[in-house]
Amino acid sequence: MKTPIILTLLCAFLAFNSLTAQISNQESHKDFVQNGTNLDNHKILNAAVKATELDALLDNAGPFTIFAPSDAAFERFSSEKISELLNSKDKSALKSLLTYHIVAGQLTASRILSAMCRGNGKASFTTVQGKKLLAHLDGYDIVLTDPMGNTARITTADLNSKIGVVHEIDSVILPTQM
Repeated sequence: MKTPIILTLLCAFLAFNSLTAQISNQESHKDFVQNGTNLDNHKILNAAVKATELDALLDNAGPFTIFAPSDAAFERFSSEKISELLNSKDKSALKSLLTYHIVAGQLTASRILSAMCRGNGKASFTTVQGKKLLAHLDGYDIVLTDPMGNTARITTADLNSKIGVVHEIDSVILPTQM
């Protein structure tokens, strides 16, 4: 007679834990493009996405993979240039820069590594802008190289987001000379 009570309590406990985990997971993986608070070190990227109104596209289409430069990466690139792009009336250059960091589909780190294995250590991904990024390994790091020869390392992989997958990178990659 005690077994059904214990079983019922155990099921209730597991259901409660599952519900709590789902709620916690939803809160911790909010779309950083919408609220900007989930990934505090991407404030510049979030401001740029909102300034170009890419947030509506990212929210309604997808999934996407975003190679997200940290705020420190944007500042190393040029805080003056980023400020100029953000404050410009013509947002086409800023939009070009941002879309160069976005690839259609969900490219998790394991999918990137699988593509590199199939490609003899290298893989090429086309950004939504239409330009190619080349991925290769340097030690244990996945490194992206743009057509200008600039490189960016994925420092934090597989950050889940409502829009797809986000990989934090340590540098800004460029579609053209800026």
